[in-house]
Amino acid sequence: MDPWLSSIILGIVEGVTEFLPVSSTGHLILTGALLGHAGEKAASYDIIIQLGAILAVVVMYRERFAGLVVPRPRERFTGTRGLMLLFLTCLPAGLLGLFARKAIKAHLFAPLPVALALAAGAVMILIVESRRGGRDKYHDFDDVSPALALGIGLFQCLSLWPGFSRSASTILGAMILGSRRKLAAEYSFVAAVPIMLAATGYEFYKSWAEFSMADLQFLAVGFVTAFFSAWLAVKWFIGLVSRMTLRPFAVYRLLLALAVFVFWPS
Repeated sequence: MDPWLSSIILGIVEGVTEFLPVSSTGHLILTGALLGHAGEKAASYDIIIQLGAILAVVVMYRERFAGLVVPRPRERFTGTRGLMLLFLTCLPAGLLGLFARKAIKAHLFAPLPVALALAAGAVMILIVESRRGGRDKYHDFDDVSPALALGIGLFQCLSLWPGFSRSASTILGAMILGSRRKLAAEYSFVAAVPIMLAATGYEFYKSWAEFSMADLQFLAVGFVTAFFSAWLAVKWFIGLVSRMTLRPFAVYRLLLALAVFVFWPS
C-alpha cells in the first residue's frame, strides 16, 4: 500500500483508539500487519505517533495542565501536589517499561499476544462493571489521593502488554479503587500525558537513527492525523461514559480477539 495512505490510516487508528479502552497499540499492530507495516522500525513508529494523540489531550485539558504549573489555591489537584500525584501514577509502569522494553517489543508485538490481551481486558471490564455497587468514594480531581494515584499506577502496568490498553487498565483500576467512571476516564487521559511523553521521547531517542527523511515525513503525517482523530474520540468518549457502562467495549474486544484467533494465519 502507498506509504502516505498507510500513515494516514495508522494515524486515524492511533488517535481513535488511544484513549478508548480497546488498546491503540494492539490496533496498530493488527492494522500494521494487514498493511505490511511490521518489524522493529514499525514498532517504533507505532509508539512515536502516539505523541499526536497526547498533544490533543494537552490542548483539550489545557486549564488542568496550566493549574499544575501555576497553583490554584482553591484546588487540590494543582501545583506540586498535582504533579506528585501524576508522578505516583506514572512511576510503576515507567520503571517496568524501562527495563522490559526490549522483551516486550521482541515477544508481545504480534497479533496473537494482542488477541490474548484484548480478551483478558474484556473479561476484566465485564467483571468490574458487574461488581460496581454505586458507592463511589472519588468524584472529581480534587478527591484524588496519593494512595489512589499510586494504585492506578500499579494497574497501569497491565498496559505494557500490547492489546490490554493503557486506558482500560487505568480506568478499570480507578473504578476498582472507588472512582466514579467519568473521573476514572478523565484522570486516565491526564495521567497518560507524562508517561506517554516519556515513552515516545525515549523511543525516538533510541531509534531516531533508523529513520530516513522520508520516514520522518510519514511520522509527521501520522502525528497530525492522530491529533485530530484523538480530539474527536475523547470528546465522544467522555459524553458516552457519563451515560453508559464500558460493557460494549468488552464485547468489541472479545469479537476482535475471536476474529484474530480464527482468521489470522498461525
